[in-house]
Amino acid sequence: MMAFDSTRLNRISTWMQSYVDTRRFAGASVLVSQSGEEVFYDDCGLRDVENAAPWQRDTVARIYSMTKPVTSVALMMLAERGLFHLDAPVSDFIPAFSDMHCLLDGATGIDQVMPCATPTLHQLLTHTSGLSYAFNPGILGQEMTAQKIEFRGDRETLAQACDRVAALPLAFAPGTRWEYSVAIDIIGRVVEIVSGKSLEQFFVEEIFAPLGMDETRFSVPAALRDRFAACYTPLAGDAFSVGKVAAADNTLRLIDGVDKSPFLDANLYSGGGGLVGTIDDYLKFCEMMRTGGSGLIGPKTLEFMMRNHLGGDIASMGPSSFAEQPMEGMGFGIGGAVLLDAGRARAPGSVGDFSWGGMASTFFWIDPVTDLSVVFFTQLIPSSAYPARPQLKALIHGAMT
Repeated sequence: MMAFDSTRLNRISTWMQSYVDTRRFAGASVLVSQSGEEVFYDDCGLRDVENAAPWQRDTVARIYSMTKPVTSVALMMLAERGLFHLDAPVSDFIPAFSDMHCLLDGATGIDQVMPCATPTLHQLLTHTSGLSYAFNPGILGQEMTAQKIEFRGDRETLAQACDRVAALPLAFAPGTRWEYSVAIDIIGRVVEIVSGKSLEQFFVEEIFAPLGMDETRFSVPAALRDRFAACYTPLAGDAFSVGKVAAADNTLRLIDGVDKSPFLDANLYSGGGGLVGTIDDYLKFCEMMRTGGSGLIGPKTLEFMMRNHLGGDIASMGPSSFAEQPMEGMGFGIGGAVLLDAGRARAPGSVGDFSWGGMASTFFWIDPVTDLSVVFFTQLIPSSAYPARPQLKALIHGAMT
């Protein structure tokens, strides 16, 4: 097992403080565990600039797309019970997906379509379904923006949002490309239908309670609201844009405060991006995956999830869309990215490490070679604003001896 040089590990603190001092992040924390033992933790800055509230270990943050691995585990827990196969079409569970069409190659309008197959559960899980996000480039993303299909917690129900997605064409025929999408929100609805429970109820009863993740929920619990972090952007325009948007004069422009956030009282349970929680809670989830399931899910199922399910790397699957990780040298499993080639990904790492991030710049990775679980928390949208993730990987790998 690799050991750590403590002096080099402490560079993380200096690096993180530099982000705060230059007003790139309001506040942040890093937690590193090896073989179940904490080897590093530090935090700095503010969780709420306006109220001068410090960022602390128990700060509650929006984890956005780091919800996706939790939803993916939930579906695979049900798959282990023999309730369906991953090649089942999603229309078996959500009839609105029964008659699918996809955009023609070169389409210039949302109505230029042809019939296509219905996406399977596996295609949804691996982002090869043909679905998209409103912030992605292209006709489908533009239409989702126009129709405000966002899976926000303070709007329609999950069932209603899924039916609205199903009424649109796919961006491409399922299985032919990779595009980051609302597919895991659809998977969350499948979990509800198969289990007979709301997604929140399933998470709490079958994942959070057994793991002791008592401070992770779809709505900030009332008792934790004084620990909830505000969220910021360095952009002058739409913070959720992943294209080129003008920088704001204020690099920490408040976009979601602690008093009126949609995360305070969610009525839509977004399996793709709806959870809030603490860094220690998320480490418990990472450790469950690293150590083989903690009795919630079988170790062979986790091994299956954490291998590459694509024919090559993400970049080989067609035109670039937004992703929370590099696309070159990186495959995709069920719930996260899988490192295939650190050189092509241009950041240190072990082949097989499993990772994903959230839109507010949070990040985690699990390294089965060095027995590491690493969680990084901050609250800045978009996650593409700064190269914090590869920098953190370089710092941690550079501290190994």
